Amino acid sequence: MSIFSKIIAGEIPSYKIAENDKFYAFLDIFPLVKGHTLVVPKIEIDKIFDLPEDYLSELLVFSKPIAAAIEKVIPCKRVGLSVIGLEVPHAHLHLLPISDMQDTNFTQKKLQLEASEMEEIQKKIVDALGK
Repeated sequence: MSIFSKIIAGEIPSYKIAENDKFYAFLDIFPLVKGHTLVVPKIEIDKIFDLPEDYLSELLVFSKPIAAAIEKVIPCKRVGLSVIGLEVPHAHLHLLPISDMQDTNFTQKKLQLEASEMEEIQKKIVDALGK
């Protein structure tokens, strides 16, 4: 069972942003930038293009309002999308608030945010989703 499956099952805590019957979105605890959000299918499949077609297309539709909410509350030029998938063998998208190309550089040092700051970011994004 991947760490993402454990998060989805509630075995590991997360800063949940949104959830439906197929997907779970939560803040990355090792973010590149503030607001860095992961969107994960609830089925455990390693590679994104191995997902069933309905999951593959619905993944972007599920992510769209989350990206819009991130863009409303995190200072950035836009929300970028990245699919890397090397660190966890469970398909996922990275939603990244970006202002320049460096914000998408996965080799840079990750941010170390306090729990209170993660909770504040989570609340802002979740509140923006509800509007």
